[in-house]
Amino acid sequence: MLKSRSDRYGAVAVSIHWLSAILILVLLGSGFRAANAVDAASKAAFLRFHIPVAIAILFLTLLRIVWWWRFDRRPLPAEGLPLWQERIAGGVHIAFYLVILGMAASGIGMMILSGAAPAIFGAPGAMLPDFTDYPPRIPHGLGAFLLVGLLVFHAGAALYHQFVRRDGLLQRMWYAGSSGD
Repeated sequence: MLKSRSDRYGAVAVSIHWLSAILILVLLGSGFRAANAVDAASKAAFLRFHIPVAIAILFLTLLRIVWWWRFDRRPLPAEGLPLWQERIAGGVHIAFYLVILGMAASGIGMMILSGAAPAIFGAPGAMLPDFTDYPPRIPHGLGAFLLVGLLVFHAGAALYHQFVRRDGLLQRMWYAGSSGD
């Protein structure tokens, strides 16, 4: 089942979701480690890892947007879900897209404005710039904290549905197959 059904997400949506979730956690970890690195060599090493993962997240996010826009439909809201929760969930998902795209734009902006790529990717004698000197650094840093908040809220809501409401909402995104497929 590649596409979603009215009661659950399809394999493509599930795969994009969980791969994105894992990579975003890796991305946040490497980004915070780079921001707090005391020496330029460590910072460059974290950024050498951080940048390709960020590019992968950008492409996965664009793929997800195109997937929902052109190829698939989201499942119906869970039975008994209050309208206010449905609207908050939709808002959180839109916020994820906006923050991720904003983080990518500010990261690209920092790379272009600072000229840091040669220092990060190993050009001999290249010096790593002080990223705080470049305007995209502020929204990039704020976006990272906003992304952490969105992740905590999103995961908390999923756990609330799983363990408090016990409404099976989490299973819709956990496993795309079923015995009836």
